[in-house]
Amino acid sequence: MNRTPPTTVARVRLWRWRRNPLRRHSDVVEAWIVLVTWVLAVLGGAVAGLAAVQTADSVFSARQAQVHAVSAVLIDGAARTPTSASGYDDGRVWAAVRWTDDHGRVHTDQAKVRPGAPAGSQVTVWTNRAGHVVSAPVTGAAADLQTALTGALVAPSAGAAVWAAGWLVRSRLIRRRMAEWDEEWKQIGPRWGNLSGGRG
Repeated sequence: MNRTPPTTVARVRLWRWRRNPLRRHSDVVEAWIVLVTWVLAVLGGAVAGLAAVQTADSVFSARQAQVHAVSAVLIDGAARTPTSASGYDDGRVWAAVRWTDDHGRVHTDQAKVRPGAPAGSQVTVWTNRAGHVVSAPVTGAAADLQTALTGALVAPSAGAAVWAAGWLVRSRLIRRRMAEWDEEWKQIGPRWGNLSGGRG
């Protein structure tokens, strides 16, 4: 019967922080830069994503408060087919509509209606405070989806921006370290060659 040798669990050591005669001060600084960069990238991305979600939600709420639905009447019959099939096309056609506001004023404007609707048909249109026809506000599941997508796009972008800033700082530190090593080697290199008999 074969016995399985006992497994040993290796301890993870953070070599940049542990005592080591080869560790330089710049190694510790670099380790802190990496740690702080990742923490800020994750937290900054999460905060930016949440802020974007709240902003998008407030924009949708403000838009919904600025427009209202009114019942209008088609002045002329609507065309039976859309005039163009390119770009954003929801299958509806433009037609002239008329409605009366709360103050008794009559308004006319162009609105999108279903194709082939006869003159005199009742349609619901959305108007702003100036009495112009506008697109319907985004509400319900569509608003929730757009809000979530906004947060999902902003969060990684913000995190990537923080990470890139940290990477630039770390790159400058590494370049500075390399320059210091070059200076030290200019001083030590000739002596090293003498110690090795000119063979090193």
